[in-house]
Amino acid sequence: MAAPKPGAVTRLRHWLGGFVAVIAFLVAGFFVATWVGSSVSRNTAWVEPAEGVEIMVGTNGIHTELVLPLVTPIKDWRADFPASDILDPARAYTHVAVSWGEREVFLNTPTWSDLKLSTAVGAAIGGDGLLHVAHYVRPAPGPENRPLMLTEPQYARLVAAIEAQVLPPAQRIRHRGYASWDVFYDAPGRYHLGNTCNQWTSDTLAAAGVRIGSWTPLPGGVMKWIPDAD
Repeated sequence: MAAPKPGAVTRLRHWLGGFVAVIAFLVAGFFVATWVGSSVSRNTAWVEPAEGVEIMVGTNGIHTELVLPLVTPIKDWRADFPASDILDPARAYTHVAVSWGEREVFLNTPTWSDLKLSTAVGAAIGGDGLLHVAHYVRPAPGPENRPLMLTEPQYARLVAAIEAQVLPPAQRIRHRGYASWDVFYDAPGRYHLGNTCNQWTSDTLAAAGVRIGSWTPLPGGVMKWIPDAD
């Protein structure tokens, strides 16, 4: 087989160099856009109340969730998310953590090391939504689980925003979770880079009136608005 001509090799190198430069530009542009978008606040006049209903905003560094008291005078989540749907229903659960994400990523990546490039690309382009619900017993506050106080009307709006994502039992399919205390449910919505799991968290908080970033595809864009637990 004849060796490639020097001119062809040079053109190939130039093409590859240009391709890498474009990819680097797009990646850098994405991170700049996320910083700007997450820094532009919604509900700018909101101030955290001293009393009300305490929730938590949790993160594992990639994904965020809303940790809610299982039962309050405003909402009893046991009807929507019964403990009978998980493998260990007998514990004295006090909270449920609710989050939304892309179906294939949720179901096929029990650990982040299981995430395949094809799955990630498919999610970025667009995938079906799924709710993840975890049941907790007295979750401890900390840097990755930050308390946030809402007034009762604000919590009621938060509840309504989440309820809009909960399909009636007869219309939703339940999927086994990662452990004995969590479960997945079919949910409306399409996941893509403009509407990620972390965007869902900030949109839900914004619906309650909380001051939060406008575009928060990454967890840091959410958590920077939530004061760290003392």
